[in-house]
This record gives sequence, structure tokens and C-alpha cells, in this order.
Amino acid sequence: MTNNKGLIPSFEYVLPAIRGIQAGREYYVSMCPVRFIPKLFAREDEENPPDQRVARSLNSKRVPDIANYILNNPDNYTVSAITAAIDADINFEPIGPEKEGRKMGRLRVPMDARFQITDGQHRCAAFEWALKQNPALGYETVAVILVLDIGLRYSQQMFLDLNGYGVHPDASLAILYDHRHPQGTVVKAVIRNINVFRSLTDKEHRTLAARSGKLFTLHTLYNATSMLLADWQTAELEQQIDLAIQYWQAVSYCIPDWEAVRQRTVSAREMRQDYVHSDGIALLGLGAVGSVLLSVYPNSWEERLQELRRIDWSRSNPDWEGRIMVKGQISRSRTSVGRMVAYLKGYLGLPLTSQEEELENVNALVKRS
Repeated sequence: MTNNKGLIPSFEYVLPAIRGIQAGREYYVSMCPVRFIPKLFAREDEENPPDQRVARSLNSKRVPDIANYILNNPDNYTVSAITAAIDADINFEPIGPEKEGRKMGRLRVPMDARFQITDGQHRCAAFEWALKQNPALGYETVAVILVLDIGLRYSQQMFLDLNGYGVHPDASLAILYDHRHPQGTVVKAVIRNINVFRSLTDKEHRTLAARSGKLFTLHTLYNATSMLLADWQTAELEQQIDLAIQYWQAVSYCIPDWEAVRQRTVSAREMRQDYVHSDGIALLGLGAVGSVLLSVYPNSWEERLQELRRIDWSRSNPDWEGRIMVKGQISRSRTSVGRMVAYLKGYLGLPLTSQEEELENVNALVKRS
């Protein structure tokens, strides 16, 4: 093959490609074998000042995380397309003269072409790292979007535009859609099997809107259940699920207000305004104290849990002020969770740790002052 001057032989990459138009410019979508990534997409010289680079500096901590994700999920990993600008004379050969045929074809790229990654530098580095551990990955492919390079300024703007509008999914939705981690599997089973959680849990948002008809969020129940099962992480998954369902079902029986909301005899909004038992602080406290209860009283924990019925969960209860509330507003600090755990332990007859005793002593001093 010769270059466009017909004088010096040149070698090319020939890639299957689809041609498109965006913002008036041609671009090409292709599939690149993973083994070619280290050859095609050389890293930028990070010694260059930021204004002379196309992308941010490589974060070395992210690379092994992405690589391990690929290596640990060989049958179901998902990696999005890499976007790069090409600084070379390329040639697109459509497969036919018809409308659709003109969009599909072969893209001829000189081997000395310079590719500048505008989105996907960490994915490229991760694939390079993963290839060293598993060379078989080299025969898989990753989508590549190729744009003709029209200068540093445009490439920098492309990087900003591609990275400026990404939004991480809400924490609850991330748990809902994640089918790999066992803790998520446990809490989703809890929600499916317990009436009040199935009806009154927001599975999409981390926090509840003021007018929400729900009492709980998936994110909070996930954290509370993780605290409940802190000492059972090595148990079989089915055992964890059974234990979590049994515990939270027992808790729901001890807080009949939750069922009242499910039966619509009172609104969720009113219940949240007047009581604290569905707040994240209460649920985290119930999860943490449940872990202790199951360990200390493995055969009689359900009987002792009935003491929860004696608690005045209304916001007007003076026990909450200074413990989990400050001037009538719930404090969601780690200290507040610790104080809630200590308070619940007192009702359930569980021993306090030295730290919890100190929290209770400080709270008593504040109330007396």
C-alpha cells in the first residue's frame, strides 16, 4: 500500500466501521480488538502542562480497580466505548452506493496515525493491565468512536463535554440494579418478603421527597441490614437472607405504625413528621442492635425484641432531644447512630460498650445542665 503521494509504502489498520455525522462533522464507530489497545492508544505525556494535554492526568488508583472488575467478571463485564481523535489521513471505503451502504464500510487508518484519547483513558490503561493477567482478553473487542482531529482546542472541549454531564445513579438505584454483591441480594429479598417494606420502600432515591408516600429507602435498609449481618458475612447467602427476613419481620410486628401506613389509615408523610421510627437513624440503630441481640441471645432474641413496643417513638419524646435530635431536628451524625444504639440496648437489656456508656453519660449531663 502506498501513501497518498504514491511514493512511500505505508501500512494500515483496516477496521470495520459505521460513518456518522454529529455537529456537522464525520465520525466513525468501530470495534477494536483489546490486544490492539496498547498499540493504538498511547498515553499522553503527563509531564506536559494541563493546557497542552487533551485529558486529565491518569489516576493510578482507578486503573487496577477497573482491571480487576474486568478480570473478576469475565462473563458479564461491560465497558463503554473509547473516544479518540485521529491525527492522520484516513480513508473510508463504503460497502455500497445505496443510502445505508454508504454509511457502513472499512476504515483505513495508517499505522503511524496518532490517536488522542478524549474519553476512556482509564479504560485503556485497565485493559492493558488486565491483558498482562489474562492474555485471552486480547481477542475480545471494545467499541471505539473515532473523530478526525481538528486541533488541541477542539479535543479539549470534546473531553470536557464527554465528561461534564455524567451523573452517577442514585445510591438506592445502584443497589437495585447491582446483581453481583450479596448484601444487595439480601436486602432486596428482605423487601420482597416483608409487607411493609415491599409497599413502603422507595427503591430509586436515596432520600424521600416531602410528599413521598414511602417510609423507607432501599439505601437506608441496605446499610441497616449490613449492620445487622456484620458478624454473619461468612455465612451462606441463604442463611443471611433467612436471618435478615426473620429479624426485620419481627421488628415490623413491634412497630405497628408501619402497618398502619401500609393499610392507609395514616399517611406516610404524617408518620414521618410525627415519629422517628422510620428515619434512617432509627433503622441503622435497629440494625446494629439486632446484630448484638442475635449474638447474645441467639435462642430468645425475638422475645426480648418485644420490648421495642414500650418505646415512645414520637418526636415529642424528650428522650430524643440531645440524643438524636438537636432543637427538634434529627441529627444524622455517626454519634447520633451510636446514641440510638445505646438507647435501644437499654430497652432490650443488652450490655453497653464503654463508648456507649460514655455517650449516655454525656447525654445525661447535658439534660441536667
